[in-house]
Amino acid sequence: MNTTTPQYVVGIDLGGTTAKFGIVDKEGNILEQDRIATASEKPVNFFVDELHKKLQPMIDRHGGKENFIGIGMGAPNGNLYTGNIEYAANLHWQGIVPIAHLITEKFDIKTILTNDANAAAMGEMMYGAAKGMKHFITITLGTGVGSGIVIDGKMVVGHDGFAGELGHVIVRHGGRLHRGTGSRGCLESYASATGVKDTAVEFLAANPTKVSLLRDFAEEDLTSQTVYECAIKGDEIAKGIFDFTGEILGEALANFVMFSSPQAIILFGGLTKAGSYIMNPTKEAMEKNLIQVFKNKVQLMFSNLKESDAAILGASALVWD
Repeated sequence: MNTTTPQYVVGIDLGGTTAKFGIVDKEGNILEQDRIATASEKPVNFFVDELHKKLQPMIDRHGGKENFIGIGMGAPNGNLYTGNIEYAANLHWQGIVPIAHLITEKFDIKTILTNDANAAAMGEMMYGAAKGMKHFITITLGTGVGSGIVIDGKMVVGHDGFAGELGHVIVRHGGRLHRGTGSRGCLESYASATGVKDTAVEFLAANPTKVSLLRDFAEEDLTSQTVYECAIKGDEIAKGIFDFTGEILGEALANFVMFSSPQAIILFGGLTKAGSYIMNPTKEAMEKNLIQVFKNKVQLMFSNLKESDAAILGASALVWD
């Protein structure tokens, strides 16, 4: 009879192109990790089989299933209540996919699923900048804008598991078209890496005679990283793009503060590599749009988790008591 106390969990971050997974101990150390592609148009059962080929040997090397409390997974449109991925726009699997059930069945280890942005917030609360906090918001500024809201130490998920989609809040009436949803003027259309590229295209077209290093790039090569690289070289249009992005993001954050009164808002994702170029205008706009009772009370900070590890840690945090 095995009397070993389970001491590990598996964290899986399921994205549109890659699934990253790892073995995590309670101190937040990733002992081993790997990844597989998710962009294949093959059915979900093929993905589960490929995951099993890579992950099962890792589990075996750490004592087998008896040594694991569970598997945590973050995924786009992951529903904590049902364990299903539901109508995820950036995954090839269509409709409702019972991913947690399939993985539980394959590995014989209980699997818990949630939205990927909520998983990131859990990771911040257990291992990152929000450790010890009971009221905070995480905002992931990547290809899209993800968010996780924690109030009174509990993740806000709503009656159907999909609460807290702050990236789809409308911030500009009749504004920029969101290609994935068809809505106009949502935060994700402006404050994501994709939004920064769209802003760069618009700014260059609106200022045709203004000299800019950004004009050296073909439109398809414009990214938030190239905008940053031009900004640090003193390019005025590039700096203006971050000022514009930060203003819209800061206005939105002010609304979120007045809704939930968090101790902190933690920014994470590729766009945060712009550092002060995005932080300063965001902080200024947030404070400017807060009413007096909320001013200078909320910390605005970057995540201190390693970007390569944070998603796995966040998913693993779902499992620990």
